[in-house]
Amino acid sequence: MLAALAVQPQAWRYGYDLSKETGLKSGTLYPLLIRLADDGLLETEWRQPLQPGRPPRHAYRLTAAGIALAQVRAQDAVPTANREATT
Repeated sequence: MLAALAVQPQAWRYGYDLSKETGLKSGTLYPLLIRLADDGLLETEWRQPLQPGRPPRHAYRLTAAGIALAQVRAQDAVPTANREATT
């Protein structure tokens, strides 16, 4: 999830788009997003619809702490990938 959000860390993303990108089902995705927000790693806001008659949507983006954690996790993943490639 952090890797998906870190691709465009300042961009507001919708849960539906994140679900499609990560393959996570809503029962896994939304509790994860809530937990990340509760931990101060995500900002959340309600966004008004572009089309009249549509409901507002919840949008998410990484905070500075979320970006920092995503960078650390990405660096941690590189050595693991390199070890697997050489074995």
